[in-house]
Amino acid sequence: MLKLSKLTDYATVILSVIARDQGRKQGALELAEKTGIAPPTVSKVLKTLVKAGVLSSCRGAKGGYMLAKEPERISVAEVISALEGPIALTECSASHKGCEQASGCRIQGNWHLVNEKIALALESVTLADMIMPFKQPDEVFIPVSRLYR
Repeated sequence: MLKLSKLTDYATVILSVIARDQGRKQGALELAEKTGIAPPTVSKVLKTLVKAGVLSSCRGAKGGYMLAKEPERISVAEVISALEGPIALTECSASHKGCEQASGCRIQGNWHLVNEKIALALESVTLADMIMPFKQPDEVFIPVSRLYR
Protein backbone atom coordinates (compact mmCIF):
# COMPACT_ATOMS: atom_id res chain seq x y z
CA MET A 1 0.00 0.00 0.00
CA LEU A 2 1.21 3.48 -0.79
CA LYS A 3 0.98 5.54 2.32
CA LEU A 4 2.26 8.95 3.35
CA SER A 5 3.67 9.56 6.80
CA LYS A 6 1.63 11.26 9.50
CA LEU A 7 3.94 14.28 9.28
CA THR A 8 2.98 14.75 5.63
CA ASP A 9 -0.68 14.44 6.52
CA TYR A 10 -0.19 16.98 9.33
CA ALA A 11 1.63 19.29 6.91
CA THR A 12 -1.36 19.39 4.57
CA VAL A 13 -3.69 20.13 7.49
CA ILE A 14 -1.44 22.93 8.78
CA LEU A 15 -0.98 24.38 5.29
CA SER A 16 -4.72 24.34 4.69
CA VAL A 17 -5.29 26.42 7.84
CA ILE A 18 -2.61 28.91 6.79
CA ALA A 19 -3.95 29.06 3.21
CA ARG A 20 -7.50 29.82 4.34
CA ASP A 21 -6.22 32.92 6.13
CA GLN A 22 -3.19 33.61 3.98
CA GLY A 23 -3.01 37.34 4.58
CA ARG A 24 -2.05 36.85 8.22
CA LYS A 25 0.99 35.40 9.96
CA GLN A 26 0.14 32.55 12.29
CA GLY A 27 2.19 31.22 15.17
CA ALA A 28 2.97 27.59 15.92
CA LEU A 29 0.85 27.54 19.10
CA GLU A 30 -2.11 29.09 17.30
CA LEU A 31 -1.81 26.51 14.52
CA ALA A 32 -1.58 23.72 17.09
CA GLU A 33 -4.81 24.93 18.71
CA LYS A 34 -6.62 25.26 15.37
CA THR A 35 -5.54 21.84 14.09
CA GLY A 36 -5.44 19.78 17.28
CA ILE A 37 -1.90 18.67 16.43
CA ALA A 38 0.63 18.64 19.29
CA PRO A 39 2.73 21.85 19.43
CA PRO A 40 6.12 20.07 19.11
CA THR A 41 4.87 18.28 15.99
CA VAL A 42 3.52 21.53 14.51
CA SER A 43 6.89 23.21 15.14
CA LYS A 44 8.75 20.34 13.48
CA VAL A 45 6.49 20.44 10.41
CA LEU A 46 6.71 24.24 10.16
CA LYS A 47 10.53 24.18 10.27
CA THR A 48 10.62 21.53 7.55
CA LEU A 49 8.23 23.52 5.34
CA VAL A 50 10.27 26.72 5.82
CA LYS A 51 13.46 24.87 4.91
CA ALA A 52 11.75 23.55 1.75
CA GLY A 53 10.58 27.05 0.77
CA VAL A 54 6.86 26.28 1.13
CA LEU A 55 6.50 28.64 4.09
CA SER A 56 8.26 31.79 5.16
CA SER A 57 8.73 32.78 8.78
CA CYS A 58 9.21 35.96 10.69
CA ARG A 59 10.42 36.14 14.30
CA GLY A 60 9.27 38.52 16.96
CA ALA A 61 6.07 39.68 18.63
CA LYS A 62 4.33 40.09 15.28
CA GLY A 63 6.03 37.06 13.80
CA GLY A 64 4.66 33.81 12.55
CA TYR A 65 4.36 31.71 9.44
CA MET A 66 2.92 32.50 6.02
CA LEU A 67 2.84 30.75 2.68
CA ALA A 68 5.94 31.53 0.63
CA LYS A 69 3.77 31.77 -2.50
CA GLU A 70 0.12 31.63 -3.47
CA PRO A 71 -1.78 28.38 -2.72
CA GLU A 72 -2.27 27.92 -6.48
CA ARG A 73 1.51 27.66 -6.86
CA ILE A 74 2.11 25.08 -4.10
CA SER A 75 1.62 21.55 -5.38
CA VAL A 76 0.84 18.51 -3.31
CA ALA A 77 4.00 16.98 -4.82
CA GLU A 78 6.04 19.85 -3.36
CA VAL A 79 4.59 19.26 0.10
CA ILE A 80 5.17 15.51 -0.09
CA SER A 81 8.75 16.00 -1.29
CA ALA A 82 9.43 18.44 1.55
CA LEU A 83 8.44 15.87 4.17
CA GLU A 84 9.16 12.53 2.49
CA GLY A 85 11.98 13.29 0.07
CA PRO A 86 11.80 12.63 -3.67
CA ILE A 87 8.67 10.86 -4.88
CA ALA A 88 9.75 7.31 -5.69
CA LEU A 89 7.55 4.23 -5.71
CA THR A 90 10.39 1.76 -6.04
CA GLU A 91 14.06 1.82 -5.11
CA CYS A 92 15.08 2.13 -8.75
CA SER A 93 12.80 5.14 -9.20
CA ALA A 94 15.06 7.06 -6.83
CA SER A 95 18.43 5.44 -7.44
CA HIS A 96 19.92 2.36 -9.07
CA LYS A 97 22.36 1.94 -6.19
CA GLY A 98 19.92 0.46 -3.67
CA CYS A 99 18.55 -2.35 -5.84
CA GLU A 100 20.39 -5.65 -6.15
CA GLN A 101 18.28 -6.61 -9.18
CA ALA A 102 18.95 -3.48 -11.26
CA SER A 103 21.36 -5.12 -13.71
CA GLY A 104 18.90 -7.84 -14.74
CA CYS A 105 15.64 -5.97 -14.36
CA ARG A 106 13.58 -5.71 -17.53
CA ILE A 107 10.75 -3.58 -16.12
CA GLN A 108 12.83 -0.86 -14.51
CA GLY A 109 11.92 1.67 -17.22
CA ASN A 110 8.25 0.91 -16.73
CA TRP A 111 8.51 1.72 -13.02
CA HIS A 112 10.00 5.05 -14.02
CA LEU A 113 6.95 5.64 -16.23
CA VAL A 114 4.56 4.78 -13.38
CA ASN A 115 6.53 6.98 -10.98
CA GLU A 116 6.50 9.86 -13.48
CA LYS A 117 2.71 9.63 -13.99
CA ILE A 118 2.05 9.63 -10.25
CA ALA A 119 4.42 12.56 -9.72
CA LEU A 120 2.66 14.49 -12.49
CA ALA A 121 -0.73 13.76 -10.92
CA LEU A 122 0.51 15.02 -7.54
CA GLU A 123 2.00 18.12 -9.19
CA SER A 124 -1.36 18.88 -10.80
CA VAL A 125 -3.12 19.20 -7.43
CA THR A 126 -2.41 22.41 -5.53
CA LEU A 127 -2.96 23.65 -2.01
CA ALA A 128 -5.74 25.83 -3.45
CA ASP A 129 -7.44 22.65 -4.67
CA MET A 130 -7.04 21.04 -1.25
CA ILE A 131 -8.83 23.85 0.58
CA MET A 132 -11.82 23.81 -1.77
CA PRO A 133 -14.94 22.20 -0.28
CA PHE A 134 -15.15 18.57 -1.34
CA LYS A 135 -18.14 17.71 -3.47
CA GLN A 136 -19.08 14.06 -3.67
CA PRO A 137 -19.93 13.23 -7.28
CA ASP A 138 -23.56 12.29 -7.85
CA GLU A 139 -22.62 9.37 -10.05
CA VAL A 140 -19.51 7.33 -10.69
CA PHE A 141 -18.95 6.31 -14.30
CA ILE A 142 -17.10 3.04 -14.90
CA PRO A 143 -16.65 2.09 -18.54
CA VAL A 144 -18.14 -1.34 -19.29
CA SER A 145 -14.85 -2.40 -20.92
CA ARG A 146 -13.13 -2.18 -17.51
CA LEU A 147 -15.56 -4.65 -15.97
CA TYR A 148 -14.35 -7.47 -18.21
CA ARG A 149 -10.61 -7.42 -17.67
